[in-house]
Amino acid sequence: MPSNYRPVSNLPFLSKVIERTLVGQLQQFLDETAGLDPFQSGFRSGHGTETVLVAITDEIRRQLDRGRSALLVLLDLTAAFNTVYHDLLIHRLALSGVRGLALKWFNPFLRDRRQRVEWSGQSSESSCLCCGVPQGAILSPLLFNIYVRPLAGLVRSFGIECYQYADDTQLLLCLEPGTTTIPENFKLCLEAVVSWLRASRLKVNPAKTEILWPSQPPELIQSLPDFDGEVLVPSATVKSLEVVLDSLTMEAQITAISKQAFFHLRQARKLASYLSTEALATVIHATVTTRLDYCNALYAGLPKTKTQKIRMVQNAAARLLAGSSIRSHITPILKQLHWLPIEHRISYKILILTFRARNGQGPLYLRDRLIPFFHQWSPRSSQENLLYVPGPREVHLEATRRRAFSTYAPILWNSLPPYVRAMLELQPSVKALKTGLFGCAFK
Repeated sequence: MPSNYRPVSNLPFLSKVIERTLVGQLQQFLDETAGLDPFQSGFRSGHGTETVLVAITDEIRRQLDRGRSALLVLLDLTAAFNTVYHDLLIHRLALSGVRGLALKWFNPFLRDRRQRVEWSGQSSESSCLCCGVPQGAILSPLLFNIYVRPLAGLVRSFGIECYQYADDTQLLLCLEPGTTTIPENFKLCLEAVVSWLRASRLKVNPAKTEILWPSQPPELIQSLPDFDGEVLVPSATVKSLEVVLDSLTMEAQITAISKQAFFHLRQARKLASYLSTEALATVIHATVTTRLDYCNALYAGLPKTKTQKIRMVQNAAARLLAGSSIRSHITPILKQLHWLPIEHRISYKILILTFRARNGQGPLYLRDRLIPFFHQWSPRSSQENLLYVPGPREVHLEATRRRAFSTYAPILWNSLPPYVRAMLELQPSVKALKTGLFGCAFK
């Protein structure tokens, strides 16, 4: 029997052309009117899974640096896109400011869709779909963001932070030093979340809801409330947006991606003799280096002993592409391929995130963590485009200074030449950053 009955939408080409035009106009309208939650990162320009995880891990590190405890709850929603209630979605579109003819257009787009089941050459009678946004439609992700917008505000009304990437919702509870019991507002928040999801025709799976609690106080674990009838138990590792998070050492994630990358590298090695250099480079990039680069900003400040595994993957991929032996010195090979070493790739990603955030091309929740530096005795300091680096009184632990985005990113940014910091366009900045890092790596 099939394990999933998710409907497959047959969408005509012309429909997607019209949707692409409309989604640009709707997104612009929502940006201008703040129609989406600022912490919703799903399918938004300049936002992504990496920006969400950078913000979450940065906040957890800052809380731990202050002697506090941070508890991360990862909600699991079941078939969220398929249970969107059409009447409620139309209502929330109207609340977001979509009115008149534009709102009327969405009624036929959502309604009167039909589905049927085909199995072993037989087909059932078609039935009307009364809920769900079409799978594969360009508008569907944006409509879902509008649909779940009230959830984040509900969570924050209890004093708890909320980060979202489409249907991935993560709650962050910060506890003061010396806390002996879980605050009552946390229990009330979970109850309110369950009630809101039910009222919105969305279903949470409490058995798959995970908790990450770095430096968890043992006496507090027993006081965790139930969640929709299930007992909440912290896990040593959780999977958030395809990244394995542990106690923020990132060892579990590095081990996982290294294993996957080495597997694909072995497959690429079998194909190498049949492929041109350009084709082999495409295969390696698609299956290996993209895995190494995915959310690699989270590896900032890790010692070389921790990143050794992904460095070995990169070196093996470079030798395969260059046709060199395993004993060949790696530095000339990386330079020939114009590949940045792992440590510089991490710095490159952090600087790109910093550039986007500073210039309004990234999420507000990252920009708010980067404070412009103004020296009261130097009027020219505002023209140098420097960022404020928190001092020892604000950041107590060396590990926080080396690894937290809000402290490490300003240090990297301030080390750039003034002409790079002054750039406003992304593409010239990307080229200048890579050229500068390449010079540092192979000087």
